[in-house]
Amino acid sequence: MSKRENGAPEDQHWQELKLPQMLFTETVRNLHATIENKWDSLQQSACQMAAGRALWNHVINDPLADLLAGETYLRSLHEKIKKDHNNSAPEISGVILAVRTLWFDSKIEASLNSMGGGGSQVVLLGAGMDTRSYRLGCLKETDVFEVDFPSVLQVKASLIQAAARSTENLGVTAKSLTRVAADIRENNWLEKLQISGFVPEKSTVWILEGILYYLTHSHALQVLKIIADKCALAQTILLADFMNKPSTMLCNSIFHFYSDWPDHLLPSLGFSHVNLSQIGDPDAHFGLLDDPRNLFNKLRNLPRSVQTHPDDGTPCRRLYFVQASGSPNQQIPFSVISV
Repeated sequence: MSKRENGAPEDQHWQELKLPQMLFTETVRNLHATIENKWDSLQQSACQMAAGRALWNHVINDPLADLLAGETYLRSLHEKIKKDHNNSAPEISGVILAVRTLWFDSKIEASLNSMGGGGSQVVLLGAGMDTRSYRLGCLKETDVFEVDFPSVLQVKASLIQAAARSTENLGVTAKSLTRVAADIRENNWLEKLQISGFVPEKSTVWILEGILYYLTHSHALQVLKIIADKCALAQTILLADFMNKPSTMLCNSIFHFYSDWPDHLLPSLGFSHVNLSQIGDPDAHFGLLDDPRNLFNKLRNLPRSVQTHPDDGTPCRRLYFVQASGSPNQQIPFSVISV
């Protein structure tokens, strides 16, 4: 099996983890000590996502990812990748993060293009260590808002400031970047967003990446409904990932919200179009899932209603990538891309 069949790079540079010297400065070490000692699992997941971007840098260009991930999360994921690679695993640790990142990147660009140029907004709810405002050229005419816990935004800003002091040409590629300290589980996050400059009447792309399943069902539905209601005011596009029920039933799982049929749920909340993809579909592949033994390809060949794999009795754990949209004058029945 070639290395590219399971998404791994062709060369062997990954065998030895090379950490940037900046990670060992006192300022950065102290910031990451705060993350490891004071943040909960939801907040720390932001560093795990950054580690995925850093170690899959043969397909993702994110010069800030190492710094935001930190030594602990980089070493942990690197060991898993090396073990999978040495065992010729059909899928390599972190490939889900890589595919998800690339899917969101591509859909953000396509969504902004569909909105016809400047004047649009992008809102990242549970932004964590996201760096798209620094690395995506398609945001150059777009106002970006990052919403997350105050502690997360403060540490992230401090880490990026540390990088800026020693890195040339590190700047925001978006038209503007506004960080909004708010908890989307509370009722006032939208008010805080609007006070920070968000305009409900402007075309907006809403990003919910790796966050919905950490919320309770009531909180998740509340957030989705608030976004759906914006379809009555302006062109609105939601990009989100959903777990099905078996995915939340792992031992010691910290996940709560799930939807086996998000393409049915979202129209009931007010979206007029819903497109759904699974990992391995043509728009969620990116040349990283060519091994025929790959788990995700096996799942795609089963009806989505199947909860247990008929071959081995294991749960069918699925991750759905969903694009939903609506606008004031649009009353078109939703369409489902894959079922």
